[in-house]
Amino acid sequence: MFNRYFLPLYLFVYVLAAFVWRTYRVWKRTGVNPVTFKRSDSAHDFIGRLFKLLFAFIFAVIAVHSHASYYQYLLPIEWLEKEWLGWTGIGLLLVSLVWTVIAQAQMSDSWRIGIDEENETSLVDSGVYKWSRNPIYLGMLLTLLGLFFVIPNALSLLTLVMGASVMGIQIRLEEEFLSRAKGANYQSYLKTVRRWFGRKGSP
Repeated sequence: MFNRYFLPLYLFVYVLAAFVWRTYRVWKRTGVNPVTFKRSDSAHDFIGRLFKLLFAFIFAVIAVHSHASYYQYLLPIEWLEKEWLGWTGIGLLLVSLVWTVIAQAQMSDSWRIGIDEENETSLVDSGVYKWSRNPIYLGMLLTLLGLFFVIPNALSLLTLVMGASVMGIQIRLEEEFLSRAKGANYQSYLKTVRRWFGRKGSP
């Protein structure tokens, strides 16, 4: 019963704090729309459409879970429906929300949704970016993992696998762009900080 109220509230707060508010803040401060995905047939914009599908899956998982009579259609994985795993998932959701908001705040006006080839942005390598090259994506991945732990079913598992795959592709597209745009500074950063989490040592 708790999760039927907690998950919709969490999703609302996450979208508001992690996307709507940050998008508004960057746009007001810079005049630049941080959402860079468009409607072209490029690989980058195709990934943007997959991200929209991913969020549709998340909304569907939580919406159907809120109606107990329909939840069976998500094919629950009953042997994973453990109380300790559910509370672990809730902990991951809360940690990922705080982590994501911190990472976005530290990126400040350089934050973008997608790749911005039109406006110059600064390379951020301090704060949580000293420990992860992609802390926002790491936060999103932890959110999907937490959601799966709280309500383990076929669709939440598909959402986790799809999210990890789509983020993995987008990360590589962004790394290729940053390697071209930032040159030696970014190459040095690549040698020091791992893609998801951890430091490699001095370049």
